[in-house]
Amino acid sequence: MTTSPTKSWSRPRDSKTKTSRTTISRTKTESGRLVGFGLGANLGDTRRTLRQAIELLTDRLGRLEIAPLYLSEPVSEIPQPDFLNTVALATSSLGARELLVLAREVEQTLGRRRRERNAAREIDVDLLFAGDERIASDELELPHPRLRERRFVLAPLADVAPDLALPPDGATPRELLARLPKRPWVRRLDDAANPS
Repeated sequence: MTTSPTKSWSRPRDSKTKTSRTTISRTKTESGRLVGFGLGANLGDTRRTLRQAIELLTDRLGRLEIAPLYLSEPVSEIPQPDFLNTVALATSSLGARELLVLAREVEQTLGRRRRERNAAREIDVDLLFAGDERIASDELELPHPRLRERRFVLAPLADVAPDLALPPDGATPRELLARLPKRPWVRRLDDAANPS
């Protein structure tokens, strides 16, 4: 008999980290703009790594809205384990490049090794969007160029912010998710053991 993979997942118990099903519809607030990170891992102790990544982001950004955990099929021709994914939202006045540096620092701290494109990874922290900002450079593209194509990002994002108007056209995670094919698949894991 195997143990359910959902039993060992829990979000950090820090009071600044919160699970939310509140509808988030604005990309700017009085204290900054809404920023989104996609987190994923498929090597090592993935649940522990994702918890640590969330804790590191919380240390820098304060209170986060964390989506449920998803099991997802790798988007790759390279044989590898399934991923665990989630999304974290924060309100921040940091610039987009500062947020990118933060994402890279979290990856480095948690032992991310750069391999070939779409290979397995210890941790992946992607900056998905920073308010309404649009950037197209070699270093950074915002919104993330594959945000609208990735069920493993849109499904958790739709859990915490289904009606968020995403740049550049205001399409919502719920709308974008409905347009995607069923593969690659994702499966939401039971988050009943997580703090609310």
